[in-house]
Formats: sequence, C-alpha cells, structure tokens
Amino acid sequence: MKHNPPLTENLGSKLCYEPQELKYGTSGRRGEVIHLTQLEVYINALAELEYLQSLPLDEGGIVKGDEFYYGFDLRPSSSHYVPEQLGRGELAQVIEKVIRDAGMKPVNLGQIPTPALAYYAFTHGKGSIMVTGSHIPFDRNGYKTNTSRGELLKEHEGPIQDKVKEIRQTLYAQAFADSLFDENGRLKSGHCELMQEDRSGSDAYVRRYVDFFGGDSLNGMRLLMYQHSAVGRDLVKVILEKLGAEVMTVGRSETFIPIDTENMGQAQLESIQRLHDEAITQNEKIDAVISTDGDSDRPMILGVEAGKVRFFGGDLVGMITSEFLGADAVVVPISCNDAIDISALRSMVAPKTRIGSPFVVTGMEKALASGKQAVCGFEANGGFLTASTIIRNGRSLTALPTRDALLPILAVLYAAKEKGLSLGQLFDQLPSRHSRSALLKAFPRPRSQKIIKRFSLADERVIDVRFGTSGTEFFDEHDTRLPSVDSAIQSAAAISNELVGFFSSGMGFGNIIRINYLDGVRIYFDNGDVAHIRPSGNADELRIYAVSNTVERAETIVRVAIAEPDGLLRGLERLVN
Repeated sequence: MKHNPPLTENLGSKLCYEPQELKYGTSGRRGEVIHLTQLEVYINALAELEYLQSLPLDEGGIVKGDEFYYGFDLRPSSSHYVPEQLGRGELAQVIEKVIRDAGMKPVNLGQIPTPALAYYAFTHGKGSIMVTGSHIPFDRNGYKTNTSRGELLKEHEGPIQDKVKEIRQTLYAQAFADSLFDENGRLKSGHCELMQEDRSGSDAYVRRYVDFFGGDSLNGMRLLMYQHSAVGRDLVKVILEKLGAEVMTVGRSETFIPIDTENMGQAQLESIQRLHDEAITQNEKIDAVISTDGDSDRPMILGVEAGKVRFFGGDLVGMITSEFLGADAVVVPISCNDAIDISALRSMVAPKTRIGSPFVVTGMEKALASGKQAVCGFEANGGFLTASTIIRNGRSLTALPTRDALLPILAVLYAAKEKGLSLGQLFDQLPSRHSRSALLKAFPRPRSQKIIKRFSLADERVIDVRFGTSGTEFFDEHDTRLPSVDSAIQSAAAISNELVGFFSSGMGFGNIIRINYLDGVRIYFDNGDVAHIRPSGNADELRIYAVSNTVERAETIVRVAIAEPDGLLRGLERLVN
C-alpha cells in the first residue's frame, strides 16, 4: 500500500493563537500588547522598510547598507517581555532585527522622545522607527515609522499594505522548522539584549533648543515638572535648566502612566494640583507646571494663579507658539479651537485638515508650495510641527515636520517672559474661545462609525452643510458650493432634527447652523457652542471635542457628553444599536 509523505507544517498552521493584524491609526500602528506579537511587528515593519527602499531619496527613500535609527519609550513591553500580557513584548528587539534583515545598519538611540529621534534621523537623511504607544493605556503599544524626510503619509499606506500582505503570505507559508518564530509568534531565539545605546540623538535635541533659545534666558522662572513615565522627563529638564529656569520635579514613576494631553479630566487636574501643593511651601511661587505625554511629542502646560493650576489646551498653546515664531502660514485640523479664526493669525490659517499629523504635514507641504516661508502646524493635543526653517532674533531653527512637545513649552515660557506676563495673562490675550475634549474608552470602532454614518449625507462630496435664512447650502472639501437639490436638503433637515433631540435647548444648546464632515461630525450652534464627535484613530475610543465662549460651558458640554450611563454619547450609541 502506497503512503503519501506527510506535508511539511508551515508557520501559519502552527500558530496557537488567532492573529490580529496591526492597523494604521492617525500616526503609526498600535494595538493591544496581547495581540502585538513579535511576528506581527516583524511583518509590518519589514514591509515598511522594503517599501522605503523602493522610494527615490528625494521622496524619503532609504538605501540598503545605510544606517537606520530606532528608539523606544518607557512602556514595559517596548523593551521587555511582560508575563502579565501573555509574555508579549521586546518590541524594540524585533525592530532591531527587522532593520538588520532589511539589509540596514541599526543604530539604537535608546529611550528618547519621538521628536528627538525623528530630528536626528531627518538631519542625517535616514529612516527611523519609534517603538511607542504614545498616550494610550499601558496595555497597548505600537510603533511609528518615518521616511528619511518625514512621516509616512496617507499616500504611502496603500502600497505598504500590499507589501504587508505579500510578506505575511511568505512568512506564514514558510516551513515551521525554518521559521524565525515559534507557535506563539515569538522569536525562537528568545530574550535578546539590545545593541549598545548611542546618545547622539539626545545630545542633538538638546543642542537644537539651547542654540535657538540660548540668546535669552529663563532665569528667574520657577517650573514644576511632572515627570511621571514620560520618556523625555530627564532630557526636557536638562534643556530647561540649560536655558536658566529653576526646575523642580515631581511624580516620577517607574510604572507606566498614560497621560492624554487631549483628554485632561477633572481627576487628572486635581492630581496635578496635589502634586503642586505638596511640592512647595507657603512662601514659594511656581510660574508653570509642565509635562509631556508618554513619548514626549505632546506638551502639557499649566499656569499657576493664586496657587491654583490652570490647564491650557494644546490648540491655544499652538496659537501662542505660532505667533512667537512669526509664522506666515499655520495648518491645523478641523478639531482645533476656532479662536484661531478670529485671532491675529486668521489671515495665515491654511484650509483645515483632517485630524492626524500626516494630514497636517500634507497641509504644510501645500503651504510651502504656495510660496510661504515660515510654515508651521499644530493639533488640538498640542503637538507642534514646523515645515520650514524658522528665523528669530538672528537664530535659525531647522524644520521638524513631526509632533514636538518641547518647542511649544519653550515658546510659551519665553513669550510670557518677554512680555512680562504670567501664563494666565498671556493666554487671556487670545480671543475668548475655550475648548475641551473627552472620550469614552472601550468603545468599539464599528459602533463609532455607525454613529458617524447615521448623521452623514449620502453624497460624500459634501463636507460642509450650512443652514441659513436663505436656505441650506452645501460645500465640498475645497469650499466650493455644490447644488442644493431637494433630496439633500431634506436629508440635511432630518439629520439636524435628529441631532437636536440629543443636543437640545434644555441642555443649553442653540439652533444648529452648520455641520462639518471633514473628520467625524462637527456641529455648530448659533449660541457659539461647537460639539464635534469622532472615533479615535488609534484606539477603540469615541471622542467629543467642545468649543464655547466660556471654560465652564465647554466643560459642561464634554461632561454631559461622556456621562455614564445616560450621557449624549451613550444616547447616540443606543440609537444606532
């Protein structure tokens, strides 16, 4: 009797878990650590490096044999295996292996802020990867790849995903005996020490800001730095002290603490107030409390008035920074505080973009192409980007087209000092529009998308709907007016009427005068309120952005939106379910 030889088992057939494919967020790839296998990271990162090797150098391409930089944050899984998370982790180690397997020379810049890694790599015309989950909870992580010129943009995602699919098929089909990975998606080689750390990236980041701001001093300014688990907690302190500030540190933690500068709730502010109160004696005075998020690309700035801390939203921080730097073009996403539209910057504001740094970068490139010379951008989370060299007081600051936390921190401090104002007085000079944001966690993305679809028009060309005394008007992404057909008018009226059932006059909202669909659903009311609903691009979260004429009203909007179990967002959830 003839027997067929047994088929060789391949890696795909041996995996003892259900693989979860990594998705792009607004910036980089992220996921739950329990699903973030070394195999999955290897597949995606290798695809990205091979794609970059196919690009011309002037489009951000990289060359085999060249150096390729990487860094990582302080999350446990970034550089260690975590038993509590199914033994996943050592993500930096697999990135180092990917770089070698792609024919590049890895350079370990160590635990470094994301913008510091990017700055050093861009300066040298090399690619880079940062292992980080940014501000999201510690049970998640991810990484962000940069080209040799800037961030990966949306136009890159399609070709990269094709390459991911190709590499996945190849690795899954490989004989298990020959595979680098075991049945748990972990490198068979086991624990691996990272190569020796190179401090050049951190040193260059220090020089960048000391050289630009060094002509003036922060002498006499007393700062309280909330260090928590931010990867830049020591580097930022060094720079501030080199520039003359007195810096006291509080709250340093060896356990990862997720800080979302776009979601500063009352509990977080009360915690910072306690840190402030414990750090000073009755006769001491603090000018500001500062911090960053986990990978130090978003700033957190609070003034101190009569011993009470006051948080300044990232979009207001961005306005102060743009004015301080003398920008002639400012690019912001649709979620930003509309104070910029009635401020001294109003003539410099480029068309609003979708939310996420890749969209802001694209907007800045368009501004440069139009002839602008001092181009910058920022997001509601405070991350600040520059697309051109900035000249101030005869000193140059080269472009850094990725989110940075330190530039806005320094710009705000120097602006206040130059004008002889407290931080509160400085921000009070801006138009009186106040923004707040909040979110519901563990909110499945498909459910969020159902909410957005429910309140969107069928015609995807429509980005803006305006309700006025002369009728309903429709506009596309270029602000070009579209025909106002009867069916669209009726649909817009039905959407507006349904929204009024949630955003009602009983809750203090006025009449709806505009709905914008550039990114989510942004609702404008005739009393000056704005409520913007949008799924997070990085996690299963549903966000609410609010703008109003007073701080109290903006806070009320987000509070009633996320209230449990019967807040506005839960009401919308029940509607679509």
